[in-house]
Amino acid sequence: MSTTSLYISRPSPSQSSSRQSRGLRRPNLLLHAVRRGVCRPRVEQQSNAGGPSRRSVVQTAALASWLPPWMNNKQSSEAAPIKPRRFSSNDAKATGPTNEVVEVVNGMRHKRLGAGDIFVSELGLGTQRWGSADFNGPDLELCHKMMDLAVLENGVNLVDTAEQYPIPSDRARPEGLTEQIIGKWMAKEKGRREKLVISTKITGGRNVTPLNIRLDCEGSLKRLGTDYLDVYLLHWPARYTPQSNWGQSLMYHQGVEESPYYKGHASFEEIAEAMGSLIAEGKIRGWGMCNDNAYGLAGSCAAARALGVPPPVAMQNDFSLIDRRAEENGVSEASSPYNENVGFMGYNVLAGGVLTGKYRNEPAVPDDLDKERARKNYRNPRGRMDDLSWGGTLYRYRSGPALEAVETYAELAAEAGMSLTSMSQQWCRQRQGLTSALVGHTSMEQ
Repeated sequence: MSTTSLYISRPSPSQSSSRQSRGLRRPNLLLHAVRRGVCRPRVEQQSNAGGPSRRSVVQTAALASWLPPWMNNKQSSEAAPIKPRRFSSNDAKATGPTNEVVEVVNGMRHKRLGAGDIFVSELGLGTQRWGSADFNGPDLELCHKMMDLAVLENGVNLVDTAEQYPIPSDRARPEGLTEQIIGKWMAKEKGRREKLVISTKITGGRNVTPLNIRLDCEGSLKRLGTDYLDVYLLHWPARYTPQSNWGQSLMYHQGVEESPYYKGHASFEEIAEAMGSLIAEGKIRGWGMCNDNAYGLAGSCAAARALGVPPPVAMQNDFSLIDRRAEENGVSEASSPYNENVGFMGYNVLAGGVLTGKYRNEPAVPDDLDKERARKNYRNPRGRMDDLSWGGTLYRYRSGPALEAVETYAELAAEAGMSLTSMSQQWCRQRQGLTSALVGHTSMEQ
């Protein structure tokens, strides 16, 4: 498969046109933050006609992020400070370094996500296929059994979902169904909501506008049957970045910036202000981004501080034994407690099933030169890698170097007397920069 064909596998403008029509552009509010004394910008000459550029505003935000917290949070009497709804009664634990272990529940470590009082289990439930049209998508009954086992018996509290789930969807199993499945589990018994930390996502790209952030959040609240979200993420950035292409080619193409799909996208400051408003109203506890990079994280944090609103608490990207880019491309550095102090949730920690070892003896269907065997596995797929569409999207986990690494790790696991799956999960567990590993299950045995 060519780099180009992988690179363009994102929703088309037509798919988001109905969402975009709900959006309203807002003026740049960092200027108001500057005037209120939240931060002091570097003096630059501006043309009277054009006003400040977006780049100069982000630079202003960057200056604010450089200042110590006690200087950066100084506000004039005109600026009423944001007072987020408090969810923790233990003031001693209200703030601290991200990834700090704050308690152990049924043997499961719970860690601080970001700088505040959101504590998540080191293993979280990934729900992309819950209720889906996939060949092995778990139905409502099975999803509830998995939640009973994980949450009620084994100390798991983090459930990660999205308004766009399940994937794949169809008319009988539409987008939003996964949130409804989770909501129905909570409705079974009083007090279940407090046992969960729910992370959900707004659909990315052109759908991300200040108005849609509010409307889509309210839609998720309704489907989940709750009055607050713990973490609200952008499913992928509003701006162009190759990272949002789910880890295919990461080469940056400047020409794509001029694409009509990305022109006029929501800015860092518009997003931060909208999220800050939801926090102030008690509708969300924290916010963040998914499928983004170090630039997106730092820009979001800087804009939030310049506006005087809470900065992001979480970043979510793919991460595994054979996909360590987050530790090498600046994300781990940016999110460190010494820098932005933002939590990191890793998905695809088993590399789309490759790290279970089930494709070692017989290649995934898209890679198999034995046509008869490929037809057999296509008719009876072992997992998503045997699907021609998903198999192409997830090829990064089956490249030559990746498969060579898998064989080496399988040998090491055997020498240690453990399975490749277990070793891969244990490896994630001990990575210093990872707050929680998200694992998708389709059966009770898994």
